[in-house]
Amino acid sequence: MSEEKSLNFLEEIIENDIAEGKNGGRIHTRFPPEPNGYLHIGHATSICLNFGLANKYNGKCNLRFDDTNPVTEETEYVESIKYDIKWLGFTWDNELYASDYFEQLYGFAVTLIKKGLAYVDDSTAEEIAATKGSTFEPGKNSPYRDRSIEENLQLFEEMRAGKYKDGEKTLRAKIDMAHPNLLLRDPLMYRIKHAHHHRTGDSWCIYPMYDFAHGQSDSIEHITHSICTLEFIHHRPLYDWFIEQLGIFPSHQYEFARRNLTYTVMSKRKLLQLVNENHVTGWDDPRMPTISGMRRRGYTAKALREFSDTIGIAKRENIVDISLLEFCVREDLNKIANRVMAVLDPVKLVITNYPDGQEEQFETDNNPGDEAAGKRWLPFSKELWIEREDFMEEPAKKFFRLAPGLMVRLKSAYIVKCEGFKKDDAGNVTEVHCSYLPESKSGNDTSGLTVKGTIHWLSVPHAKTAEVRMYDRLFKVEDPSNEDGDFKSYINPDSMVVLPNVYIEPALASAKDGEHYQFMRKGYFCVDKDSTAENLVFNRTVTLKDAWAKEVKKG
Repeated sequence: MSEEKSLNFLEEIIENDIAEGKNGGRIHTRFPPEPNGYLHIGHATSICLNFGLANKYNGKCNLRFDDTNPVTEETEYVESIKYDIKWLGFTWDNELYASDYFEQLYGFAVTLIKKGLAYVDDSTAEEIAATKGSTFEPGKNSPYRDRSIEENLQLFEEMRAGKYKDGEKTLRAKIDMAHPNLLLRDPLMYRIKHAHHHRTGDSWCIYPMYDFAHGQSDSIEHITHSICTLEFIHHRPLYDWFIEQLGIFPSHQYEFARRNLTYTVMSKRKLLQLVNENHVTGWDDPRMPTISGMRRRGYTAKALREFSDTIGIAKRENIVDISLLEFCVREDLNKIANRVMAVLDPVKLVITNYPDGQEEQFETDNNPGDEAAGKRWLPFSKELWIEREDFMEEPAKKFFRLAPGLMVRLKSAYIVKCEGFKKDDAGNVTEVHCSYLPESKSGNDTSGLTVKGTIHWLSVPHAKTAEVRMYDRLFKVEDPSNEDGDFKSYINPDSMVVLPNVYIEPALASAKDGEHYQFMRKGYFCVDKDSTAENLVFNRTVTLKDAWAKEVKKG
């Protein structure tokens, strides 16, 4: 009997709440991205958590866009976020926007002004920062803190009407400038931004700050479990203060630790630098930790869900080895990817005793682990392409491939014996000459011979060509953000190597964007969106084994 998986701390909280009948046993979560960039693997973990909890406990999960900053937000990001969530396999119960609540939030702000708990401040951002104090000393009251309720109401209405310039006035909560939590030292609630909003256009020129909009939006939606990452733990008292003072539905915030990933960066600001400075080709560059980049590289939604489930959630931040993610990708692709032959670094093999002009077809499994995947035919002829690394003039110890006098099996075909080779003027091997054993045909081998090596191949007259992009880790060090100097100086110069003329099976000529394949002995690859009918492009998704583990041991 399999051991039942233990509950994480959020599941324990939810099950206790259900047992106590809290909120009538109702569970309602939300995923609240800001549409100012593309989602990355960290967001995938949060998506799996929020939607997963809702699914497990028969609850609901809203998708709510935190669109309170018109300067950085775009409809393009909204659409990409929606696509990523659907691709991961989740469906939201309600599609909502913080901008849906602008009128209600404005009303909440007016309520706090009328209660003497908010005021309009004329101080500049620099002046406000200078009076905040520190953890060791209290802040100083703003000279505008004691404005009358009537004056504050009038000024706030004028702010909304567009009477003032950006930065000329703000609305602040009146809490305590000596509070030990600096976030409660009269935090900003509204700022002026004369900017076009992607949904509300030019209807508003004042916009709520995150801390004011977030908790109230949760409350409006009657969210029972507002789950966010650990950096917001100090924001929770302010979250609770606004809800308490307004007397609205008591949504509650819970925090879990972010999981950073080795050999990459997760900061949107840093990812944007990589894009804007052309270190990558865009947000969906296959080396990026964005969901769109991973999808383009060939990572599967199932693998990302499995990765999120495997790392789990905790209350302490840590960094997760990217090898675990790659393991999850391999596990899934091993089940679903058809096995095909591709020769990345070709050298010609000539079967000297094979009849000129003769051709054969060999049947092979598309995926040995999946009978439903069916079979296909491989054309065979006198001249083949093989990998250059499968031949050595002077074989090393335990080298079981081709070398003068050595025999090897051609996958699904015949046993061949190396008789000689040719070189060009530069000393490069251009042809390997072999003889074949007609009685050694796969599936009907009567030769009585056993060979230790099997190599893949392609028939020269039948093979097609493709471009292959060999992707690797974007950075050379595990944690580039914590290294000295500019994080971009640690970019791996070999993170993408383009092989322009790789030989592939003729059956792959009709391969479609996003399809997954295992190139035998080489790794997992998928068809890139740059492919055309004349030029197929494949991305290496992941190697067959963790090559970096060997590099670490060498070091």
